[in-house]
Amino acid sequence: MLIDRLITKIQETRAPIVVGLDPRLDQIPADTFFEFNKGIIDEIYDIVPAVKPQIAMYERHGISGLECYFRTIEYAQSKGLIVIADIKRGDIASTAEAYSEAHLGSSAHATADFVTINPYMGYDSVEPYFSDCKKHDKGLFILVKTSNKGSRDIQDLPMQNGQPLYMHVGELVSKWGEPLMGEMGYSALGAVVGATHPQEALTLRKSMPHTFFLVPGYGAQGGSGSDLAGLWAGDRYGAIVNSSRGITSAYQTKKFAASEKDYAKAAREAVLDMKKDLEAYM
Repeated sequence: MLIDRLITKIQETRAPIVVGLDPRLDQIPADTFFEFNKGIIDEIYDIVPAVKPQIAMYERHGISGLECYFRTIEYAQSKGLIVIADIKRGDIASTAEAYSEAHLGSSAHATADFVTINPYMGYDSVEPYFSDCKKHDKGLFILVKTSNKGSRDIQDLPMQNGQPLYMHVGELVSKWGEPLMGEMGYSALGAVVGATHPQEALTLRKSMPHTFFLVPGYGAQGGSGSDLAGLWAGDRYGAIVNSSRGITSAYQTKKFAASEKDYAKAAREAVLDMKKDLEAYM
């Protein structure tokens, strides 16, 4: 099952890291987005288990951007990487089914292994993805407690029992994920839990022992290895941590400064540095 393959690749690489591929014009030294992504992938495919393209960064460039997005997925998978597509879709019925087919089940183009979705509209915004998850061995990461500062505006609102809304959503995600359990103790229906809220993440981990976490907020958004200490399950494999700009734009930083032509080598060094930081707290 897909979630088992992800955990196995994390074990093999000893790196619970997913590299975000979010190309921006002011950060790309290569001639095209695809060549930039390919350069990154070629340098890191043997030391990380997964990559995460953010579809908005491709959609903004129209058809050519989407072509790059799908080519990136196909190339990453050809190198043995698991692809988590950050699409954050959130709708119901036939619309959700169409999103699922486009991003998980289509035979017309390469599709991701996991996608992120927004559960704000309830179970009927999540359930339409289950068919493709089961048929094509795919998975989901559902927004629970996100890394942005404004997440408190809605996600922290108290419910009648005094529990914050994100805890209720976490409980729902755990329940919804039961039909998609893998052999290694985790569901293919995971949760997005930000590194920038360490106490909340610790509380969620205790209440969601069989839910795999996708963790944004590390690096450029302020999260560090010490903030993640509560995210790991007893087996050390309950989460995968995303870093985007901190890796793909590492060549522009003082610590990993490099020429534009060596941007991918700088990305590899940034991955190894991140791995060392995470290992200290796992």
